[in-house]
Amino acid sequence: MSKHAQLVVLGGGPGGYPAAFAAADHGMQVILVDEGRQPGGVCLNRGCIPSKALLHVAKLINETRESHEWGVSFAPPEIDIDRLRGFKDKVVTSLCGGIEGLCKSRGVELIKARGSFVNSTTLELKARDGSVSTLTFDKCIVAIGSVPAMPPIFDIGDDRVMDSTGALELKDIPGKLLVVGGGYIGLEMGSVYAALGSEVTVVEMSPGLLPGADRDLVTPLQKRLAGQFAAIHVNTKVAKLTAADTGITASLEGEGVPAEMTFDRVLISIGRRPNSRNCGLENTQVQIDQRGFISIDRNQRTADPHLLAIGDVAGEPMLAHKATREAKIAVETLAGEPVEFDNVAIPAVVFTDPELAWCGLTETEAKTKGIDFTSHRFPWAASGRAQTLGRTEGVTKIIVDPGTQRVLGIGIVGPGAGEMIAEAVIAIEMGATARDLADSIHAHPTLSETLMEAAESVIGQPTHFHRPTRKKSWLNSPVDWVVWMVIWRWNTGGLRLRAYSWSHDVGSTIPGNPTVGVRLRFASRRVLPASAQQPASRGGDHDFCRLNFLTDRRHLMAVARLNEIVEVPVGKSPTRRPLLIVSLWRCASLG
Repeated sequence: MSKHAQLVVLGGGPGGYPAAFAAADHGMQVILVDEGRQPGGVCLNRGCIPSKALLHVAKLINETRESHEWGVSFAPPEIDIDRLRGFKDKVVTSLCGGIEGLCKSRGVELIKARGSFVNSTTLELKARDGSVSTLTFDKCIVAIGSVPAMPPIFDIGDDRVMDSTGALELKDIPGKLLVVGGGYIGLEMGSVYAALGSEVTVVEMSPGLLPGADRDLVTPLQKRLAGQFAAIHVNTKVAKLTAADTGITASLEGEGVPAEMTFDRVLISIGRRPNSRNCGLENTQVQIDQRGFISIDRNQRTADPHLLAIGDVAGEPMLAHKATREAKIAVETLAGEPVEFDNVAIPAVVFTDPELAWCGLTETEAKTKGIDFTSHRFPWAASGRAQTLGRTEGVTKIIVDPGTQRVLGIGIVGPGAGEMIAEAVIAIEMGATARDLADSIHAHPTLSETLMEAAESVIGQPTHFHRPTRKKSWLNSPVDWVVWMVIWRWNTGGLRLRAYSWSHDVGSTIPGNPTVGVRLRFASRRVLPASAQQPASRGGDHDFCRLNFLTDRRHLMAVARLNEIVEVPVGKSPTRRPLLIVSLWRCASLG
């Protein structure tokens, strides 16, 4: 049996079904092909939705344990694993049923089968009952998503070693759980199992949790998780997993960690890979990069004129909401509308407790790309709403252009950060300035006020937090100490020594730039090598001072010429001493 469609959407996840619905709304004849028992893809069936249902329960459990500080005590919770699993499954089933209903109401035909490309205009469909059919089309939107990454060294053929899909099945509550990978999936699922009663150990290969996220935001989260998890090991590698009757033994490599530890279950959460294999894409003109992503342009078009691609299979970030936006772009492209993917603020949310969310430019990205910026933080300890919730560990951080004060990025850590980040997305997409945010009235008392007050920090002082203006002191930094030490020694004859040298790292005096340094050297001309000798400006023997500034353009903008060498002849006449003092002080004050 063969069918034909004007448009086929392959994959029914958060990219696929919105694309099918949008195309139907544009009057296209659409067939949605999805291999699952029910549509919704990984996100709805085995990812975003079931994990958030369990995280809600975990948050509730944690609040019952913490409420005794407010005078309300509860008995230890009794976990009915079957009913908990049933709650999760009910949420998933309800939403999946909603998608099927929307397919019918929009006139989208849903075919539950696995599709593989025979060529650029034909799919072979294999249904769950084993029947095979073909489907031809004019255009196809490829939205086949991604799968959990499982390195061969961890794939030991034991179901006690789980990926995220296995962890969400909630087969039992292990006494000891090892989470391999400190990314958002590992921390979210680790939080769930820790709340349910497991002793959770997290092992992360990089120096910190959530690699790529702003360290100012990760710190409060990691501090809280340290109290919930049995252990967090960073800079640590899991070299091998070994199955035994007593559990799964993990061989660890890292400083200060046991060589071996045994766990009841192990969760591998080291990322996902695009699902571009074994689907016949090699029979089309589509180009796939070395990481397995389909190459696309800003209109979601591939190298094959019949195929477009969206979602996880079309590149990072692998986020459901990015896929949904790309779905609209792809359909509007097919409809001939002038559109392209030009969004600059794709929000990322980690649904731990506290939640962590950010969008736009991060401080790490700005430094890597050499972009000028200033950053300002507002601590939630100064928020009335945070105080009423008993959750003052949060931080709201804003990154702006130093010249225009345009908002470049915003990061939030704290309860509800995932809901608050939407305002930040709009601000960045609309090109808002810090004053736009600061002058917009925010309801009181709400956590959203922290966005307003963070913006106030850019243009002045936030209402509920005061940062004293730093006054210049005669001895304000290590550089100043050096300058005055030199002046004192010179006036007491110190510079007439045969040789004298000193160096100091003053990175801490310039926020955000640990590489800035200063080196100060004094020596008599007579003891320097010939290559280093400088001609005397007035003749005769003289001493000289060389002050080298190793700077960063972002932090010492007042410096006329960066990395300049300041050379000041020092004669024996007192009339020339002010020249040295002024020159040294000018250089030192830049620090």
